[in-house]
Amino acid sequence: MEKHENEFFVDSESLSPAALEKKHRLENDASSRISHMEYLPGMERINSDVMEKVVGAMKAYRPEVYTKRDVAAALGREVCGVDDFMALLSPAAEVYLEEMAERARRETAKHFGNTVYFFTPLYIANYCDNYCVYCGFNVYNKINRMKLEPCEIEREMKVIADSGMEEILILTGESRKMSSVEYIGEACRLARKYFRTVGLEIYPVNTEDYRYLRECGADYVTVFQETYDDEKYEKLHLAGAKRVWPYRFEAQERALMAGMRGVAFSALLGLSDFRRDALATGLHAYYLQRKYPHAEISLSCPRLRPIINNDKISPLDVGERQLCQIICAYRIFLPYAGITVSSRESASFRNGIAKIAATKVSAGVSTGVGDHESKYTGKESAACEGDEQFEINDTRSLGAMYRDIEGEGLQPVLNDYLYL
Repeated sequence: MEKHENEFFVDSESLSPAALEKKHRLENDASSRISHMEYLPGMERINSDVMEKVVGAMKAYRPEVYTKRDVAAALGREVCGVDDFMALLSPAAEVYLEEMAERARRETAKHFGNTVYFFTPLYIANYCDNYCVYCGFNVYNKINRMKLEPCEIEREMKVIADSGMEEILILTGESRKMSSVEYIGEACRLARKYFRTVGLEIYPVNTEDYRYLRECGADYVTVFQETYDDEKYEKLHLAGAKRVWPYRFEAQERALMAGMRGVAFSALLGLSDFRRDALATGLHAYYLQRKYPHAEISLSCPRLRPIINNDKISPLDVGERQLCQIICAYRIFLPYAGITVSSRESASFRNGIAKIAATKVSAGVSTGVGDHESKYTGKESAACEGDEQFEINDTRSLGAMYRDIEGEGLQPVLNDYLYL
């Protein structure tokens, strides 16, 4: 089912006349936009063939040509190849979901045991310079904007750490002006006081910036490509540096070149053809794993969620069965990769998929800015609070999730990484 771009647009009633005019021009006049395939000044280019391989395979992929026989053959092979992965993502594989889940469960148990890792995200700013029509943070969405000062960041981190959490993911809106690399680096240094593992989900930067953030204490970098379909990407990302599709694609490789311990990959399922996006996500991880065998590779599996000023956003053609198929295909194709399922999904789905293929879940989640103190302790926060990027589905606390995961016969892990 095709989703039309205008279904993503947010209410514009509160914009100034000048801002409203610019927004409408970007939406209706393609000539007013920068090229989504040309690097902006200051954007680093790297010499890599990974993008060509991934895009070539994705554009050649025809999910409808695969048969039940192809799927059965893929499940029967000890090692899942690229063509097998394509078969497992095809519509023909939907009737094999139970067999895929059992194969995925065996692979997960073989490489990860019965453990499930916990982390929590911390949004430190929600200012953004991009116009991404489906995102709550987009520059034309009228929301409460907020940027935490270092003392406020540390207070939020202490509240999270006091709950028992040992891994944190630091996030910002994509505004280098409001959330500079130095500002993010300071947040990493503060995080090192409270957490064993520090992740980043920020705007893409050059290799030297990733190297600086690694020196400040960051361990891994997550980047959502959103969609690997560059033509659909162009229609959904109308302004800002994020509009440059190839620079975003190469972010993980620049992070690895800078010495990051690990990188994570994701498409936002429901923006475009989810089967092709899932294929491209898996191949992106696969080719970089072969090129950087020392790297810790992981995948996230988010679906679209409603945002402030637009509660109609939803992944129309990606139901829970389809999401389960994708996650199982990821596990079979990339048996050593971590797989994260976020609080965008329901508690029942996350409990179930953790027994099959997921290795990491978020807990005690907020996608707003500055509200962990109020949500975790019940006390009024000393800081103002910024609005959320999207609505979450699973609102369980760390304690509740810990008990539920144990109740599923799994072992919750807060951290197992030792610094020597």
